[in-house]
Amino acid sequence: MEWDGEYRHYRRLYAEAFERSRQGRSVLWIAELSGAGIIGQTFVQLICDRPELADGSCRGYLYAVRVKPAYRNHGVGTLLLLTAENDLRRRGYSLATLNVARDNPRARQLYERHGYRVVGPEAGVWSYQDDQGVWQTVEEPAWRMEKRLE
Repeated sequence: MEWDGEYRHYRRLYAEAFERSRQGRSVLWIAELSGAGIIGQTFVQLICDRPELADGSCRGYLYAVRVKPAYRNHGVGTLLLLTAENDLRRRGYSLATLNVARDNPRARQLYERHGYRVVGPEAGVWSYQDDQGVWQTVEEPAWRMEKRLE
């Protein structure tokens, strides 16, 4: 999931996401292509410390939605999105939430085409410990989006 080192700094976050998946708190979806490796990913938190994102029963939170540039506009993002949504439905969830960076209008358009709507702003300030053990702070203002999974 580090994509040839491009996202190496998120190594600890990936390990935490994997551990949450082992605990049944998250689901990790990847798109893999023979000869190319992982070309896309979507993570889903089923429950987290922010119930407005994921509450463990009704609302699931999609994040780290990513497709390698060479594979964009070929349906990979749509496939990942629909797979995550269908899994949430199967689990009895009725709402999907996600945050999309304000400076990423193409991603926002993708989500809107699939029925997501903006419900408000998200400050997008968060911290993580990188692969070298150094704490990093990220500021990426976003839009909170939601979709009813009916």
